[in-house]
Amino acid sequence: MAKKENKEPEKPSTAWQGTYGDMITLMLCFFVMLYDPSEVDTAALAQIQDSLQIVTESIEAPVTSGGQSLSAGKLADLGNSISALPSLEGGKSLSVAKKKAVSLFAPEVNSAKITISSDERGVVISLASDVFFEQGSAALNIDETRDILLKLSKFFQDSELKNRRFRIEGHTDSTPVSGEEFPSNWELSATRATTVLHYLADFGVDEQQFSIAGYADTRPMFSNETKEGQAYNRRVDIIILDEGHF
Repeated sequence: MAKKENKEPEKPSTAWQGTYGDMITLMLCFFVMLYDPSEVDTAALAQIQDSLQIVTESIEAPVTSGGQSLSAGKLADLGNSISALPSLEGGKSLSVAKKKAVSLFAPEVNSAKITISSDERGVVISLASDVFFEQGSAALNIDETRDILLKLSKFFQDSELKNRRFRIEGHTDSTPVSGEEFPSNWELSATRATTVLHYLADFGVDEQQFSIAGYADTRPMFSNETKEGQAYNRRVDIIILDEGHF
């Protein structure tokens, strides 16, 4: 009687791996599409980076021999205390201030009278110069902008901003000024910043929290080669300063 041959079990199919790999790739593409880099709060990110640098510099590598347990040391409470670092608290405060500003000035943002952003300096509220000033002038269009300035003054008097500092920066395009009132764009940009501060102070803000600067056309947002770029470059920025830029 012939012996039956023992057949080796068939190897499991690997065809599913191709389908699985395709699914993972599609999921990755889906989440990449959802990611919006414009939502990144750069001010808060800068604060976190500063905090991590502080922590890194404070770490001293412990010397241990094999088989021994580490005893509690300088880093024992690090996990509990890192969120209380001043720089992180400042980042949270700036993030809250930006959200409040976006909500409060939504109508002005939608009508392109104000833009709100954040960078390494802090939260930046940009006033469109063409709305607030006539071209080549530092006199405010107060009839058009009174309500906006009132809202700005109330915002800067918020209790959550009482310990913050602010800077008002004037900017121009590259077109040379004409007339005898301003010798150059330097004087025009600085005077516009000063004018905005005076009106905010009249409406109740504390001048001691503010500083002013005039940058002429040295810090453009866009190229001055086009009319649209020049319009964006003519602006007054009011900045809620990060602690590192006081």
